[in-house]
Amino acid sequence: MKASQKDFLAVAPRAARQARVFFFCGPDEAGAAAAAQRIAAMLDDPGERIELSGADLRRDPVLLADEARSSSLFADARHIVVRATGDEAHDALANHLAGIDAGEGVPCPVLIVATSATDKSRTAKLVEKRDDALLAMFYPPDLGQLRDAIRTMGDELGLKLTGEIAERIARAAGLDIRLAQSEVTKLATFLDAHPSAPVAGDAEALDAIGARTEDDGFMPLVNAVLSGKTARLSGELHRMRELSLNPVGLLLAFERRVAQLAQLNAKLGPHDDARGLVSAEARARRVFWKDERDLADQLALWRGAKMGRLVERLIALHAELLAPGNNMAGETLLAQSLTRLARAAAR
Repeated sequence: MKASQKDFLAVAPRAARQARVFFFCGPDEAGAAAAAQRIAAMLDDPGERIELSGADLRRDPVLLADEARSSSLFADARHIVVRATGDEAHDALANHLAGIDAGEGVPCPVLIVATSATDKSRTAKLVEKRDDALLAMFYPPDLGQLRDAIRTMGDELGLKLTGEIAERIARAAGLDIRLAQSEVTKLATFLDAHPSAPVAGDAEALDAIGARTEDDGFMPLVNAVLSGKTARLSGELHRMRELSLNPVGLLLAFERRVAQLAQLNAKLGPHDDARGLVSAEARARRVFWKDERDLADQLALWRGAKMGRLVERLIALHAELLAPGNNMAGETLLAQSLTRLARAAAR
């Protein structure tokens, strides 16, 4: 089976029932990841979620076949989600499909999200003509497409959204369908919407809980780390993985916040009244009022030499994240570094 973003929603229910292998690819990594989440939610019995990286499968080409036929420790069922780059999963998937064709047990569903791969890649060729597999290719959506998709998301949750509200959510999410879904879910929860009791989502409610910009989708994690709130860190890192937030985009959000803190540091000078300075900046409308409390907390923590070390660490992390030949998954590298930063802030 084959699908694109235009017909994926129509194909998905049949694929979730019939297919055992799903390969999501294309230039829109966010759309591919969101499609994988939707398929996982449609599985009759998804059970335990097992996560593997493309690097894992490249090092051990029989790992996928072994994991797909293993029993779950915590549930009667399981499904595997693989995050790969290009054709990293090719050999492992070839072995897995050979086992299926040979009748070697009943494997669990395998969902592969392959960044930088297309429907012409070697791995895609393994599944494109199989009835027990789905090959889905995603291109970046335009504003109109994402607006319509957001309204559909709302309908599924009992949230009635006008085109204007849906477009506002799309723009704030930076056309990232994962962040858009997160915003729609938050809005539906805030309004206590349900398919059996639909509620209209209005601008006032969106102002109360919605993200104003793409950065705002990242800000709960940014604030947890820079404010040293280690108790919240695990949940925010889990959200990062669940939404497959782009590591580079997330790091850029950190860099923008730290640049703002550096400017405030320069204004604060030798004085210690961080909260007073941020409050004055908010009254002058140079700081958004919703950010005032977090900025004051962070400014008090990151002062002088400590602030300098934070800037140096982010520069080094950016270089590590973009370094060619780096075999560590971007989100793993980022999660480890952010954990160390949160602990440094808490000290």
